[in-house]
Amino acid sequence: MKYLIVGLGNIGAEYENTRHNIGFKTLDAFAKASNVVFAPNRLADTATAKFKGRKLILVKPTTYMNLSGKAVNYWLQAEKIPLENMLIVTDDIALPFGSLRLKGKGSEGGHNGLKNINAVLGTQNYARLRFGVGAEFSKGKQVDYVLGKWNDEEATSLEERIEMVQKIIQAFTVNTLGRVMSDFNGK
Repeated sequence: MKYLIVGLGNIGAEYENTRHNIGFKTLDAFAKASNVVFAPNRLADTATAKFKGRKLILVKPTTYMNLSGKAVNYWLQAEKIPLENMLIVTDDIALPFGSLRLKGKGSEGGHNGLKNINAVLGTQNYARLRFGVGAEFSKGKQVDYVLGKWNDEEATSLEERIEMVQKIIQAFTVNTLGRVMSDFNGK
């Protein structure tokens, strides 16, 4: 069985350690733990990992956040992966820092990457794992906040939260979505 695991973010060193790039950061950690390396590919950097007989196509779109749907659609088609076997990992300012929420469908919640994916795929019915980055910004400063670096307190807990994301990704490939949601949401 094949799965498409997509981490959302922006390419370039200036975005590397920002809140908006938590999707990239979690997939980098997953790839490292799986002893695989990302390579430049069509519309994305990709790597292929294995877990309990499953093949995981890891995708970090190089289209920038606002055009993520183009890369997602391409890799779904190229790998012939059904929508129910796709998981998008993204940041969410509506959740407190470190909160993880897995859902089987939903709106983009103001997130431009999800908005583009919804538009390109023509559906909101796909699994997404939202990684809470908090909302510690004043009015009009949202962009600066999500494109800002982690503060010291966040950086300290980041590794443990990313390890939890890795467990969720693995569980997603071997259990039903409902089971994974009940096992991990709120943890």
